[in-house]
Amino acid sequence: MHIASVGVSKVCFLFSLSLCGLLLLLIPALQPKAHQVDLPQPRPQVKTSPNTLQNSTGRPARGASLTTVLNTNTEKLGAAIKAENGNDYRETYSEENSNTVSIPEGQDSIFPGFTSHDLLELKDIFIAVKTTRKYHKSRLELLIQTWISQAKEQTYIFTDGDDKELRIRTGANIINTNCSAAHTRQALCCKMSVEYDKFIESKKKWFCHVDDDNYVILPSLLRLLSSYHHSQDVYLGRPSLDHPIEAAERVKTDGLMSVKFWFATGGAGFCISRGLGLKMSPWASLGNFISTAEKIRLPDDCTIGYIIEALLEVTLIHTHLFHSHLENLQKLPTNNVLEQVTLSYGGYENRRNVVSIVAGFSLVEDPTRFKTVHCLLYPETDWCPKLKRRLKN
Repeated sequence: MHIASVGVSKVCFLFSLSLCGLLLLLIPALQPKAHQVDLPQPRPQVKTSPNTLQNSTGRPARGASLTTVLNTNTEKLGAAIKAENGNDYRETYSEENSNTVSIPEGQDSIFPGFTSHDLLELKDIFIAVKTTRKYHKSRLELLIQTWISQAKEQTYIFTDGDDKELRIRTGANIINTNCSAAHTRQALCCKMSVEYDKFIESKKKWFCHVDDDNYVILPSLLRLLSSYHHSQDVYLGRPSLDHPIEAAERVKTDGLMSVKFWFATGGAGFCISRGLGLKMSPWASLGNFISTAEKIRLPDDCTIGYIIEALLEVTLIHTHLFHSHLENLQKLPTNNVLEQVTLSYGGYENRRNVVSIVAGFSLVEDPTRFKTVHCLLYPETDWCPKLKRRLKN
């Protein structure tokens, strides 16, 4: 009897195991079917060429021609980029059309990677004026009376001596750099170093440097800079030479090697976007500008060009809208004078080197012609004569 019960138990045990195995096999079949998920498909590879109008982002393709870039952005921006005389920036510089921007050799467009204009206001520009204590009365007061009066909060005057009386009387932003008053390479680089640091600290979109013998035509400056974007690499100015400068390279290597680069002369003024300015930091910030200049033994404007063109490999955009006293200003067409960005005047050795524009002031009253230009731009200024505009042909 005991043996029989043992046999029955074994049979029941084996039957239970078989039943459990069967249930395990049936469970997946009894579950509801899961919804099938569509996996992302790889994007088709599209071949592009330098003539492609747009890339996948809808922006002009890098390397597109200037005409292509301008035409692409016309519908989005409402108008093509206009030069100060009403012509498109597609035109390159010629003697007959002296107020356009030229495309550097080897560059397909005026601004590689250019995608859109900058919604720019005067408050977005950091304008630095370099001067020295002895010129505060003879040069600086004229600027404060004229164009700086229209941009007091945006203009910073970098000098080498305190002038509390001038600051209180005019309300100008005067910064004593504590640099030497001598007109030496070291003194000039010292001031430029302070200018750069103050610009970075300001967080403004553009840095524009001019000298104390420059008149800045603010509407033209805004138009020009609005043609670019401050986040891109933009270096705008006018070379004083017709060829790149050559210097001994002491920064990239321990030894010496020759390097060639363009630079925009500080005497005519130049502008740098914030995007590019930030990239200059390793060689320009916190006194590094002075040490960089010492390694190549060149003045401040040359050192700017060296950092941008030779080290960062960003091409200077040559523009003939900036003017220094080194050129023959009387050759500037009078009908284009108010469309330039900067003007200058001759020094003691060449007092007659001024723009040929006449309206309201005689040469004795206005030897630099800055007051005349200012009154044509801002005729409601209280000290301007109430005369009709007259331009000498």
